[in-house]
Amino acid sequence: MSFKDLKLNKPLLRAVAETGYDNPTLIQQQAIPVILEQKDIIASAQTGTGKTAAFALPILQLLLDRQDAPKRSKTIKALIISPTRELAIQISENFKSYSTYTNLRSTVIFGGTAIEPQIDILKKGIDILIATPGRLLDLHKQDIVNLDYVETLVLDEADLMLDMGFIDDVKKIERLCPANKQTLLFSATMPYKVEQLANSILKQPTRIEVSPTSSAAKSVSQLLYYVPKRNKIELCLHLLRNTIKGTILIFRRTKFGVDKLEKTLLKNGYKVESFHGDKSQSQRQQALNNFKNNTVNILIATDVAARGLDINELDAVINFDMPNVPETYVHRIGRTGRAGKEGCSYSLCSADEKNYVTAIQQLTQKQITVEHEHPYPLDPKAKPEVHRSKKTGSKHKKGRKSEASKKKKKRWY
Repeated sequence: MSFKDLKLNKPLLRAVAETGYDNPTLIQQQAIPVILEQKDIIASAQTGTGKTAAFALPILQLLLDRQDAPKRSKTIKALIISPTRELAIQISENFKSYSTYTNLRSTVIFGGTAIEPQIDILKKGIDILIATPGRLLDLHKQDIVNLDYVETLVLDEADLMLDMGFIDDVKKIERLCPANKQTLLFSATMPYKVEQLANSILKQPTRIEVSPTSSAAKSVSQLLYYVPKRNKIELCLHLLRNTIKGTILIFRRTKFGVDKLEKTLLKNGYKVESFHGDKSQSQRQQALNNFKNNTVNILIATDVAARGLDINELDAVINFDMPNVPETYVHRIGRTGRAGKEGCSYSLCSADEKNYVTAIQQLTQKQITVEHEHPYPLDPKAKPEVHRSKKTGSKHKKGRKSEASKKKKKRWY
């Protein structure tokens, strides 16, 4: 199948051809015709399956007929809600490149940056708005954004949106749009909360499922290293020196863990950037740019920050901490081995993370190859390490005074 078979207009076909895509991906083949019929959809598709084009192209097609409205009288007809700034920026770039040969205007708004330039663009009139929930509601409160004319609402990465606590914001935004709009919900996983949200806001949706979330990327070779928790940093350095080369994305569970590992790798002479939610928008963007243009070859990130990042040419993924949600593992390793290329994932598992490995293998229906030959093996009988405070408490029971302190005390009688 080619894009022509999807009955897209010439301006869109020309723009798609220029971006280098020849044939639509599975999600595009299934979603585009349904969206063009203006039906609601609930789609399960992971990052890297081409889902942005799956909703961007039909939305542009539906708006093309009315593209010549004067700028000032343009109203927001398509609204795309995205959980993170990086994802919102990426979606916006896609819309801009696909709409090159149209007069349709789109813009992106997100928090963490100056609000005035965003207000100026909105006042000039736009057709398509890509936004993060917080900044959108902020501008709506100020009467800058009017959602009365929205015809298509897209909720992208719905599961991540709920994980980040945006459920109430999403429901509020949905209510601010007209009742007769078309709603498109995309989610990498389909937990109960996402199903609940879909049932409450979608009207007889068409279900589309592409590459079920349990299928770990087939072009990724997976290795598992059992290692004592205290030796993880040494093993990571050992692998970077001897085994893993090229561009590497390292996942840690916490922001503190990301910062700690970054300091260690920098001390050891590696070119590293880090990426997590406590960094400002400009810092995150700079880190990403440095990684994409090969100024640095290692990026350390938390899951929330790295979700939806479109990084091509990634040679390896290291799971420094094993994820406690098995689907997250599939997302992480799916960052490498994209577009038919080979990729590798290396997972460092301590005694307290063994249960996570079991859950991952049950989900993927696949055993991860264990690498025993390394300098820091974990004793098979090792029990999870319990971190105890090094502070030694008082030898006296609480509320009891020592004999010496009683003698020192001056009496007033």
